[in-house]
Amino acid sequence: MNTSDNQTSRRASPASLLLAVVLMTGGLVGCAGNPSLPPIQTAEYVDLERFMGDWYVIASIPTFIEKHAYNAIETYELEEPGVIATTFTFNKGGPDGPRKTYHPTGYVYDTESNAIWGMQFIWPFKGDYKVVYVDPDYQHTIIGRSKRDYVWIMSRSPNISAADYSALKDIVARQKYDPEKLRRVPHDK
Repeated sequence: MNTSDNQTSRRASPASLLLAVVLMTGGLVGCAGNPSLPPIQTAEYVDLERFMGDWYVIASIPTFIEKHAYNAIETYELEEPGVIATTFTFNKGGPDGPRKTYHPTGYVYDTESNAIWGMQFIWPFKGDYKVVYVDPDYQHTIIGRSKRDYVWIMSRSPNISAADYSALKDIVARQKYDPEKLRRVPHDK
C-alpha cells in the first residue's frame, strides 16, 4: 500500500474514520450509545437531494486523523436510492499541508427520515452516522453518533457568523456532547 502524504484511501470520512480507530484497537463496531444518556435525536426529515453537495467542516470533536485538519470538506453524491458516495478532503497539518482524500459510502438505514446512515470505511463494517440537525435552507448541518464521541458541525460556506456557530454549538450541547471539546476547523477561503 502506498503510504505517501498524498495517499488516497478508498473508504473514509469524518464519521467513518472512527470505524478505522475501532478496528485498529480491536474493538467491535456498535451503534449503541451511552446507556445513561437519552437516545441521540436526529433530524425529523432529510431531503437527500437537497443534502447532496459540498459541506465545509466548521468544527468537530475530531477523530485522530482529523486533529490537524485544515480546509476540511465533506461532499455527498446520491449514487442510487439510499446509497451516497462520499468524498472527504482536507489539508493535513496546515493550510498548505498535503491534501488527504477519503471515499467512503453512506447507506441510508431509516428511509422514513433519511437521517440515520451507516458509513462504510471497510467492507463489511458500517459506522454509526446520524444527521442530528439540518436547517430548513440546507445551509447548516450537524452529524453525530450515538456514542457521542465524535460530532461535526458543517456549513455550505467555509465561514459562518458567530451567532450561527453559537446556535449550532447549543444544539450539540443539547444532544449531551461536551461543547468544550469542539475544535474549529480553519479554512483559508
